[in-house]
Amino acid sequence: MERNAVMSARSAEKEPLASAATDAKAQKKADETAESKDAALLADTAQETHHEAVLTAPNSKTAGQAVESATVNQGGRPQAAAFSSAAADTAEEAEQSGKKTRSKVYFTASRIAKIALLSALAYVVTFLEFPIFPAASFLKLDFANVFVLLGGFMYGPIAAIVISGVKELLSLLDTSTAGIGEIANFLLTFSFVIVPVTVYRLKKGLKTVIFTLAIGCVLLLAAGLIANRYINFPLYEQFLGMNAKDAFALLWGYIAVFNLIKGVVISLLTVLLYKRISWLFKKF
Repeated sequence: MERNAVMSARSAEKEPLASAATDAKAQKKADETAESKDAALLADTAQETHHEAVLTAPNSKTAGQAVESATVNQGGRPQAAAFSSAAADTAEEAEQSGKKTRSKVYFTASRIAKIALLSALAYVVTFLEFPIFPAASFLKLDFANVFVLLGGFMYGPIAAIVISGVKELLSLLDTSTAGIGEIANFLLTFSFVIVPVTVYRLKKGLKTVIFTLAIGCVLLLAAGLIANRYINFPLYEQFLGMNAKDAFALLWGYIAVFNLIKGVVISLLTVLLYKRISWLFKKF
């Protein structure tokens, strides 16, 4: 009887200990489950933030900051931190990709429409051309290059080349030179505008514009002499009544002065109109 009493007492002492151990194990398991659920929730939150950051690539700096803030607020759990870091990296890559894409897009719908308008205007004003020297009536002044320069200053050398090319293609519809005059005009326009519109993209300012336009006038003068000597006169020799060399020797002075006057007039008109035209184009 005494032994049974002792055994019962010992059993009674062990039961609370066993119960306490079982409760401790259950509590530990419950804590692990709760931590696992928290980690999974944080991971889902980080993934959602990651997707939002990717979808908002142009503002990915803000998205990256939001991801970092979410990571800090959640106590820096390892799983969430990993996803947050990946989201921030992806957001940064998306931003860089977005910048590259925007920089590569040159011919936007708005810019195409404006370049087309300048091309049409350049073509229309060719109908207002007029001769300066009666002795060289084939040298006619028009103001098409004003719109070529305006387009070049606003949108760069590519726009200037496109405007000039479209204008000459339209001129083929009513040409009387079988395309020879249009080719020569394109080359002369290119030589005149390429330096001013290219340099202006790198360094703006009135002094830069005036200096580069002066260079353009000199290049136009030189290109005019070369084009007439080796393109226009040889191809029109049968209509000149003399050989190309003699005709050029007789008329080269008119050609030089004409192109100098044309370059100066076009330059002055462009400088006077640029601010007004560029302001108007920015409004639309």
